[in-house]
Amino acid sequence: MATVPLRVPLEDPASVTVSRAHALWRTMKKKPLGAVSAALLAVIVLMAIFADVLAPYDPLATQPEIRLSAPSRAHPFGTDDIGRDVLSRIIYGARISLWVGMLAVGIGTAAGMVIGLLCGYCEGRLDLIVQRVMDAIQAIPGLVLALAIVAVLKPSTTNAMLAIAMVIIPGNSRIVRGAVLTAKQNRYVEAAQAMGCRHPRIIMSHILPNVTAPILVIASIWLGNAILIEATLSFLGVGTQPPTPSWGLMLSSTGRAFMEQAPWLAIFPGLAISLAVLGFNLFGDTLRDAWDPKLRRSG
Repeated sequence: MATVPLRVPLEDPASVTVSRAHALWRTMKKKPLGAVSAALLAVIVLMAIFADVLAPYDPLATQPEIRLSAPSRAHPFGTDDIGRDVLSRIIYGARISLWVGMLAVGIGTAAGMVIGLLCGYCEGRLDLIVQRVMDAIQAIPGLVLALAIVAVLKPSTTNAMLAIAMVIIPGNSRIVRGAVLTAKQNRYVEAAQAMGCRHPRIIMSHILPNVTAPILVIASIWLGNAILIEATLSFLGVGTQPPTPSWGLMLSSTGRAFMEQAPWLAIFPGLAISLAVLGFNLFGDTLRDAWDPKLRRSG
């Protein structure tokens, strides 16, 4: 009796992308907060990209004669203790926050994805050993772990980014591992294995496309957390070093020293951090609502 080769239907990646985009658009129309968060993030990103054009002054230029000037038409956010324009420093500080946040989340997500894919697909002893290591790392509070890594390496923006990435890896790997374990139970994966497909092809063609949605959702939420951790490290003096404009550094130096005399030095950097974190968290919730099938059915 002749055997008929088994064909495994695959979804077109382009159609999957289009359907996800439509789902995101529908969710934004139903929940305006999603559109508000997207607009807020667009403003922050454009502010970081075009800082050279938007900033009214050089963020490092000092004017001692106008130090600690209150907000005015010439300096809408006032000046700091050595006469630097606060608005210009906040605009340039968006570059540091987004640069550190995106690179840290990119590294942490990529490493966590690889670890989660391998552990979830291979299981067995590899999964047991790696997950115990991830558990040990997760047992340390994220900020304490980041502080320890930066202290061992050296206080700098690059090392702060690497420390944040290390904090992100364990949680992401566990989420991806859980999604892989679920995807492995699907019939098309079993069919691909029965056809003799190689493991790398099964992982890349059949499992990875089914775990990209949770990866993107978690990454978008982690962007807000990464910005907050970077600001915290800079506030504690082990992140971005002066005179580089950084929101956390502005809070730590002039913001804390002149909080009563010049409250705008703490208010505006703190507001920038809050809006960035809020925007990423709300946008992450919007992605989750749009791409989670259970939530779409219940809505």
